[in-house]
Amino acid sequence: MARPRTPLLSRERIVTAALQLVDAEGLAALSTRRLATELSVSGPSLYNHFATKDELLDAVVDGVMGEVDLSMFARGPAGAAVPWPEALRDWARSYRAALAAHPNIVPVLAQGPGRRPNALRLADAVFGCLVEAGWPRGQATRIGALMRYFVAGSALASFAAGFPEDAGVYDATDYPHLGEAHRLAEHRGAIDEGAFETGLEALLEGLALRYERTVRGAGTGGTAEATGSVRTTGAGTGRTAEAPGTGRTTGA
Repeated sequence: MARPRTPLLSRERIVTAALQLVDAEGLAALSTRRLATELSVSGPSLYNHFATKDELLDAVVDGVMGEVDLSMFARGPAGAAVPWPEALRDWARSYRAALAAHPNIVPVLAQGPGRRPNALRLADAVFGCLVEAGWPRGQATRIGALMRYFVAGSALASFAAGFPEDAGVYDATDYPHLGEAHRLAEHRGAIDEGAFETGLEALLEGLALRYERTVRGAGTGGTAEATGSVRTTGAGTGRTAEAPGTGRTTGA
């Protein structure tokens, strides 16, 4: 029996091709006809695997969510959990890396997890981590939303790339503080990464303060434990400065 000229269709192959198309040309490029052409198959054959374009797009989005590392939320062999600030930090970085690799899919992700299994597992892991650390369920929900807004926003577009490289745009009379703005795009990666890390640490430090007030109780005179600590590195020193539960730094 002769072998088929093209590999047999599968959900995985269709999703991979769809994501490649979205990565290359954006969401508007994704259509049944275009995808069938990319796969060298007939359009109707795709419906054997996905009933609608929305169902396919959900699978594509959930595939991206499957790239996010959730291992930091698992308990260790002794049953100990990673402190919640550390877990959120590592997760946020992995989440942003997945979105940064597929920026054209971010607008769909911003709509929420829907019925996507990987997205729901992500939400469950973040919420579970916070509740187990002692956060009230309502606050844990809001923190999860806050982190998702922050990470998705950071991956949606480049701040530095939004400034033209033409120095003539920034007339000193109109924009006295933007004399070097034309150089931002040149340092796009460092600026965008630095902005994300600055925002992430600021969020975690603020949440650690709230944790002390609302979870551990204000004015008790007790000292914060590891679950409420945020560690930061002193700027330019390479030294780690830690004020448990407050997120305050020294040596910066």
